[in-house]
Amino acid sequence: MRDDEILTGSPMEDSWVTLEQLAAACSVEPAWLQRHIDDGLIPQAESVAGVWCFSSISIVRARRMSQLERDFDAVPELAALVADLLEELDELRARVGSADPG
Repeated sequence: MRDDEILTGSPMEDSWVTLEQLAAACSVEPAWLQRHIDDGLIPQAESVAGVWCFSSISIVRARRMSQLERDFDAVPELAALVADLLEELDELRARVGSADPG
């Protein structure tokens, strides 16, 4: 798979991945991910018994942020803001889709 390919699929509910698994899924170093967690840019992260766990929402957010930083040379805070806006857009589209009768 090429670095510029985007993986698609449906989020897995109630599934969790570790920091190392998320870093691998996003093609980033665990240190990159840890810095973003420490800065509060990945709010969906949870620490369970000292081990970071991430939901499918975190996977999508981290991938978006890493792509924005890489492709547009965006600073982490800007990438997080754009990720916030894209998450809101996804939510609005889902609402419209569920309200659309036909």
